[in-house]
Amino acid sequence: MEKKYVLAINPGSTSTKVSLYDRNDEIKTKKLDHIAKDLEGFDSVVSQYDYRLGIIMDWLREEGVTLDQLEAVVGRGGLLKPMPSGTYKVTDAMIEDLKIGIQGQHASNLGGLLARGIAEQTGIPSFIVDPVAVDEFEDVARLSGLKEIPRKSLVHALNIKAVCHRYSREKDIPMDELNLIVAHLGGGISVSPIKNGKIVDANNANNMGPFSPERAGGLPVWDIIDMCYSGDYTEGQIKKMLVGKGGLVSYLGTFDGREVIKRIEAGDEYARLIYDAMAYQIGKEIGACGPVLKGKVSTVILTGGLAYSAYLVDMISEMVSFIAPVTVYPGEDEMIALNQGARRVLDGEEEYKIYENEVK
Repeated sequence: MEKKYVLAINPGSTSTKVSLYDRNDEIKTKKLDHIAKDLEGFDSVVSQYDYRLGIIMDWLREEGVTLDQLEAVVGRGGLLKPMPSGTYKVTDAMIEDLKIGIQGQHASNLGGLLARGIAEQTGIPSFIVDPVAVDEFEDVARLSGLKEIPRKSLVHALNIKAVCHRYSREKDIPMDELNLIVAHLGGGISVSPIKNGKIVDANNANNMGPFSPERAGGLPVWDIIDMCYSGDYTEGQIKKMLVGKGGLVSYLGTFDGREVIKRIEAGDEYARLIYDAMAYQIGKEIGACGPVLKGKVSTVILTGGLAYSAYLVDMISEMVSFIAPVTVYPGEDEMIALNQGARRVLDGEEEYKIYENEVK
C-alpha cells in the first residue's frame, strides 16, 4: 500500500489534536477531548502515554487509516534541553529526557513519545519540530542583571519559525539571510528579533515582556517582592496571578480579545484603555528588538490568534511601521507547522537533526 500520509500529533492538557496530511493538504483532523475523570488516575503526564496512544489508534481505525499508509509521524516538541531550531528525529536520548521532563512536566512532552510509539510499529520515521525549548540566543542576551538568574529561551518557536519559513518562501529569500521581528500574539506573547533566520533573543512570555490575555508580563519587581512577603498570598496564588489570571483576565475578567472589542464598540472606555495598553506594550517590545538587528529589518511580522484583531494590528502597526513594513499572518496553526517541518525533511529540503548531537 502506498505510504502517503503524515500524521501530526499535538497533545494538550485536556485533549490531543491529530491531523493527517497528504503532502500539504489536510485530509482529516480531530481534537480528541479527554474527560477529566479519565485523567485523574494518572500521577504524571508521561503516565498518560498508553491512554492517549490507544485513543489515537482508535481514531485511525475509525477513519479507515492503516499504519502502512503513513509516511511519517510528527509530534509537538516538549520541554527538552536547550536546542537549535529544526526538525528532529525522535531518538532514545530524546525519549529519556521527555520521560523525566528535563525542563519540566508538560503535555507537549508526550508528542515525541506518541510519534515514536506509532512510527516504530511499521519502521517509519518519527519527528518533532521547533519545540518551546529552541535556544538560539546570543550570549549577550542571556544576562539578566542578576548573576543567579540567567535569561532563558522559552518561546513560541513552532509558530515563529513557521511564519519565518512562510515569509522566506513568499519573498524567495533564504532563511539564513532574513532579519525579521516576529510578534506571536496569543494567550502568551513572544516578541523575537530574528537574525539570519535565528531567534537570537526573546521575552519569556511567562514572566517578561508585554502583558497578554492571561499573563501579567514584566512587572515592577519591588512590588512583587512586597506581595510575596505580605502574608496575603500563597506561592501558588502568586504564580497563578502571573500566568493564568494576569493581563486581560486581571483587568477585565476575560482572556477573549473578541469580547474586549465588543465592549469597546459598546462604549466601554475602561476596556479600551486596557486593550490599548496591551497594544502599547507589544509595540514597545517590538521597538526594543530594532537595535538588536541594528535597524536592518525586512519586516515586522504579527502572528497568532490576536493578529485577527484589526483594532490591535492597526494600533501596533502605527507604532512600529517606522522600523519596517508590517506583515500580518494571523492564527497559529500548529498542525500545519508540524507537517511542514516533517515535509521539509521528507522532501530533502533540509536534513533532520539528532537531539543528542545538538543540545548543550
